[in-house]
Amino acid sequence: MLLRAVIFDLDGTLVDSLGDIADATNHALTLHGLPTHPESAYLRFVGSGVRELIRRAVPAGREDLLEPVLASYKAYYDDHLFDRTAHYPGIPEMLTALAGDGARMAVLSNKSDDFVKRLVARLLPGVPFAAVYGERPDLPRKPDPTAALALARELGVAPTECAFVGDTSIDMDTARAAGMYGVGVAWGFREVAELKAHGARAVADTAQSLLTALRDARP
Repeated sequence: MLLRAVIFDLDGTLVDSLGDIADATNHALTLHGLPTHPESAYLRFVGSGVRELIRRAVPAGREDLLEPVLASYKAYYDDHLFDRTAHYPGIPEMLTALAGDGARMAVLSNKSDDFVKRLVARLLPGVPFAAVYGERPDLPRKPDPTAALALARELGVAPTECAFVGDTSIDMDTARAAGMYGVGVAWGFREVAELKAHGARAVADTAQSLLTALRDARP
């Protein structure tokens, strides 16, 4: 394996969390008398952090309810984080194989830091991630490359020695901005065409093909 490290997005890449995100948001909208959305709509709402999720879900003209809906979302999601969320097939085995190859690994998500750490600890126990970053006040969200570059430093690798794996244009834009090798996954929240249009060097459709793509990468 020529790459020395891999940074993974979380939602839509390692875990399928869409159902719980949709349920929590729809619960919050209902509490405040607002219309809900079908689960499929959340494929486009997620990816840019929780405030942007709520902004997209709340109807135009009801911006006065953004903060109350956000608070209700966080309270509900905190209690229902694991109702429907699970890792995608083959993910633990793929991560174990990468660790066996000697790759250093980390997680970088725009989801709230506490939720990211809880999900990783519960759903991917024993995976030797060197660092797990969610949204933090001291770091701008993806696609700004600051957090990805901070992770590369923490992992002890140059950006060019690192892959960035994700399921959205945000992740591929992050990889390009950081000078990393961007790999998309086809099982996530966005389309393959979006990943390729934003510079994915490879797109995997299974965990095993992701492992192969990372092993075969030529930075």
